Amino acid sequence: MRAEGPTREGSMAEQQGKLQLDRSQVKKAVLALQAFLKTKESTECLLLNESQHISLMFTMWKIPKKEQTIRIPLPHGIRTENGEVCLFTRDEPNMTSDQTERFFKKLLTERGVKNVTQVMPYKVLKTEYKAFEAKRRLLGNFDLFLSDARIRRHLPSHIGKHFYESKKAPLSVDLLSKNLGRDMDRLIQGTTVTVGKKGPCCMARVAHSGMTADEIVENVTAAVATIISKLNMVEKDKIIKLIHLKSQTSVALPIYSSDLGNLTQVEGLRNKTKKKPKKRKAPAVSGDATPKDGEEGSQEEKTTKEDKDASAEEEIPQLVPIQTPSKKAKLQEPKKKGVKTAAKPLVGRGKKQTKGGPRQAKRTAKASPQKPKRKAPKRS
Repeated sequence: MRAEGPTREGSMAEQQGKLQLDRSQVKKAVLALQAFLKTKESTECLLLNESQHISLMFTMWKIPKKEQTIRIPLPHGIRTENGEVCLFTRDEPNMTSDQTERFFKKLLTERGVKNVTQVMPYKVLKTEYKAFEAKRRLLGNFDLFLSDARIRRHLPSHIGKHFYESKKAPLSVDLLSKNLGRDMDRLIQGTTVTVGKKGPCCMARVAHSGMTADEIVENVTAAVATIISKLNMVEKDKIIKLIHLKSQTSVALPIYSSDLGNLTQVEGLRNKTKKKPKKRKAPAVSGDATPKDGEEGSQEEKTTKEDKDASAEEEIPQLVPIQTPSKKAKLQEPKKKGVKTAAKPLVGRGKKQTKGGPRQAKRTAKASPQKPKRKAPKRS
């Protein structure tokens, strides 16, 4: 399983403008991949009669700033006869779940759509697939999920994160479109690629091992042209660094290699798109204007003030030690003899208090003064 590196024809085409693949190099990689798959057929594939997926792996010079999902129509369908497709539809008014399912199946047959295996109303998804195990079972039973564009925004909270991690998120379809059959065939037989902002690599499934070499080559060239035309990036013609072709069990075979000069062009285009900070313009002063007499005087005063301020700044102040005031001892006045201070009434030391506290006691003392004692009369 040996494939030669990218030839000079690819680099010459790249210098002319847009990225173009060398078909001879792509065909060599496809033949080498098919030879490897024939020698390494596993027992599971023989028993189940399954084919392996063939994918394109894109490596970019820079990590994209925004996430983008690109739909890729292919000239040859990649869905096998055993592949099953599920369609989520909205609940029709005044109809039960069974009636809604029959209504949309009839609509698909009238428009010529035959690849949809099951139609599931929104009410059935909410009620019967509420448990975690039921959602995982639903994820494993189908290869592709489609949804009515009118209920697409309600699905993430009901299907769970595993649909997005396994890259089986439902693709929205306009069931009211006049060209419904053509749109459904493009989605079912085509593929999608998610250009994420978490890393420089992304993968797109473009074929399976049961296809011929020419069919795989045509799908590869169509997928590369569609991805380059639909990338939402300024430098989309130069951003792709490497393209590899691989299966589920093989190594990646290179079919395109970019020139190192594209990296400098990508960086230059990104620097141009960056917004430069606006600089504030200084007010324009005309040099021809001559100052008046009053203005000259004011200018002289300003210059003298500035000189004074500069001289004051240049003077170094002297350091003077700060004297702390000494604490003077307070003179104690001698107490006068014979004067006794009245003792304060003791409160709460075993003595009974009058009702109302000490204030009430004072009031009672004032209200009831002591009666003077009568003197006894002197005997003659």
